[in-house]
Amino acid sequence: MKTLIRGGRLVDPVHGIDAQRDVLIENGFVSRIGENIDAADARVVDASGAIVAPGFIDMHVHLREPGQTHKETIATGTAASVAGGFTAVACMPNTEPALDSAAIVSEVVRRADAAGLARVYPVGAITKGRAGKELAPYHLLADAGCVAFSDDGSTPRDARVLRNAARYASDLPCTFISHCEDPDLKGAAVMNEGPASMRLGLDGAPGLAEDVIVARDLLIAADSGKAWHIAHVSTATSLDLIRWARTRGVRVTCEVTPHHLVFVDDRFDDYRADSKVNPPLRSAHDRDALRAAVLDGTVDAFATDHAPHGLDEKAQLLSLAPVGFSGLETALGAYALALPQLPLARFVELLSVNPARILGVPGGTLGVGSPGDVTVFADRAWTVDARLFRSKGKNTPFDGMTLPRRSLATVVEGAVVFEHGRVLPREEVTA
Repeated sequence: MKTLIRGGRLVDPVHGIDAQRDVLIENGFVSRIGENIDAADARVVDASGAIVAPGFIDMHVHLREPGQTHKETIATGTAASVAGGFTAVACMPNTEPALDSAAIVSEVVRRADAAGLARVYPVGAITKGRAGKELAPYHLLADAGCVAFSDDGSTPRDARVLRNAARYASDLPCTFISHCEDPDLKGAAVMNEGPASMRLGLDGAPGLAEDVIVARDLLIAADSGKAWHIAHVSTATSLDLIRWARTRGVRVTCEVTPHHLVFVDDRFDDYRADSKVNPPLRSAHDRDALRAAVLDGTVDAFATDHAPHGLDEKAQLLSLAPVGFSGLETALGAYALALPQLPLARFVELLSVNPARILGVPGGTLGVGSPGDVTVFADRAWTVDARLFRSKGKNTPFDGMTLPRRSLATVVEGAVVFEHGRVLPREEVTA
């Protein structure tokens, strides 16, 4: 199988390329990069007027399967992924049951292969059942396909357990990913603590609930020598702590989400749950600090924290509704909306180069011999209509907004899986 991506502006920071180039993919790998490549028998993707980049990797998604298939399935989640321009996703372990055994992880891998769309990299649980007590079997999980470990959605309360986990897994390259939230400080909060929560009479979570766990986990990372990744950073203080840890040699990376880069905690006047998320939307000061951290290089990766729910679940009282919303299909536009001055090379680093490096997975470049995973996107304004999402989750605070950037085509292992607004059926992909 041959696929030729023709006429686009290739942006590959690894090889220092930012120029109009064609990309030829044969048998799933990049075989040639050049101008005016002639491949008469190839499937052609017209990238004229668009940007061609190494496939984007979302290192923080919730595919909900097994156990919560009314919210999402691996098939619908990977359809949303390729529609949003993501060739690969790392799925978090807060499923039912959790991804804490090799058998469950192997089944996730099997179902992802059957779906035939985006690559799926499982993230295994740090503790069994994500209960924060008994260590998961990391070596077996890694052998089954896990690329990282996390109790995402929960924070191990016992620092001794987490330290033992980091030391036990020290010989594995798989990074630990921290969901940093002190449940006692958070309490029953539904939003950020601040003037908005006081005005509305709603329980708020202080930024301190994140900061104290970031500090703790960075100290454990320093003690153990384990590579560590801080998920969905949302406060200025957390960023300062990460900078401090790096000056002391801690191997720490971090990510930010599109919603924390765009919105602040003034979105609850209607008491609806569309913007309810963990960590909560913060103050303008924190949002501006996140934007600055992207520009100055503190932030390593963009990640959506795609967390779909059923419409009826999110329609409950704010205090009862679950946290999170769908993000895969709006992310590229949301990032551009938040940071229109961000250079394209840095944009590609945050979405492709760095996620591949942090997770230790293939991709991040389109050099000859690299995987044939490609994202084609353009600065073309479009209006979000959540009813049209491929994801089962139809909730997003971006609904109805006009975003300035969107994906046009997605290629995985040389197969065109999304083009012209369509997720291509498996029989068309393999034809």
